[in-house]
Amino acid sequence: MKKIICTLFIILLSVSLFAKNSVKYAFNAKRAVKDKGNSSFNKTISAIELVQDMKTGWNLGNTMDANGSTGLESETSWGQPLATKAQIDGLVAAGFKTIRIPCSWKNHLVDSNYTIDPEWMKRVKTIVDWAIADGMYVILNDHHDNFDTEGFMHYGDGYYPSSLNYNESMRFLRNLWAQISLASNSGYDEHLIFEVLNEPRLRGHSHEWNYMKNCTTCKNGAQTLNKLNQLCLDTIRVSGKNNANRFVMVTGLAAAMVSYTADDSWVLPVENGDNKLIISVHMYSPYPFAMQNPGIRDFSENLTAELEFNFKWLADKFVSRGIPVVIGEYGATNKDNLEDRVKWFSYFIHESRKYGMCSVLWDNGDWNPRNTYEEKFGFYNRTEQKWYFPEIIDAIMSNVD
Repeated sequence: MKKIICTLFIILLSVSLFAKNSVKYAFNAKRAVKDKGNSSFNKTISAIELVQDMKTGWNLGNTMDANGSTGLESETSWGQPLATKAQIDGLVAAGFKTIRIPCSWKNHLVDSNYTIDPEWMKRVKTIVDWAIADGMYVILNDHHDNFDTEGFMHYGDGYYPSSLNYNESMRFLRNLWAQISLASNSGYDEHLIFEVLNEPRLRGHSHEWNYMKNCTTCKNGAQTLNKLNQLCLDTIRVSGKNNANRFVMVTGLAAAMVSYTADDSWVLPVENGDNKLIISVHMYSPYPFAMQNPGIRDFSENLTAELEFNFKWLADKFVSRGIPVVIGEYGATNKDNLEDRVKWFSYFIHESRKYGMCSVLWDNGDWNPRNTYEEKFGFYNRTEQKWYFPEIIDAIMSNVD
């Protein structure tokens, strides 16, 4: 009798575990790209140690994130050249150890079930593989799939952090990260890092970029984002193998400092076991110098206070608890002020590295400020593998320990 009871218990336990781990998705599994590699994952490295080793990075901006068309043509739809192995080699030669590959996906759905175009997935993997082969850390994300208004979403609109659009957002992100996880699992060790969302925000709302703690829409957005971050993380984890240990970057609303500092509406996803989470934040600060058009052109000592506060606050809030921080995007737009930009980059990297953070330079390819200072974040000549401002690259590398 005991043997029969024991056998029944084992059967019930097996059924329970199978039900928990066998998740059904809408996408066409026959068309999905499957990772068949076999790489050993370093399970002993901590998140803090990993980010320390990532050193400093560069963004392949306006390329795989470009959504001006569908199909493989979208890669060049925003005016940047095709990514090449030579570009990656040039980054490594300059001293960069990390590359962030911003990637958009909703313009690559090939049916009504959230199936990603397999040719697009293969192209993304090709670029990832080039960087991995060069010994780089790779950050792969979901970039420009945030729906553009507060209105009600429909299939193929991506996601939006609001309770109104949670169900559609959930379906899109769940199927998306299931497919990315399927395509990038046991063949990739700890050098591949997932960043679940880029700048999840309340697009079309007056507080799209500036979280306000007394705004009910902001609170609802932060709380919905908590659920979406958790959903994406759980989807990655349930895929098993190396993804069970994959380091994952999560972000607050708009990836902005204020979304973390305003109140406690935003919270980290819950992890079981060792911490594999990394905070993602973007920092174009102080705004009048780094991004505003025309703003100010001089980087004087009185502008360092904001950066000093930001880095120390992030360190006290997260790094001190064993949760590292990656500045997923940073930079200072070209205002024909090279000397001041060099000062800014030197200070920025020195301060961020003091707290063990990795900063990833935003590069959209547009460097010439002839007509405007807006969004002039071009640094790397991707065709010739040369730097438009080698003095800035020198400033970055001289402050990376």
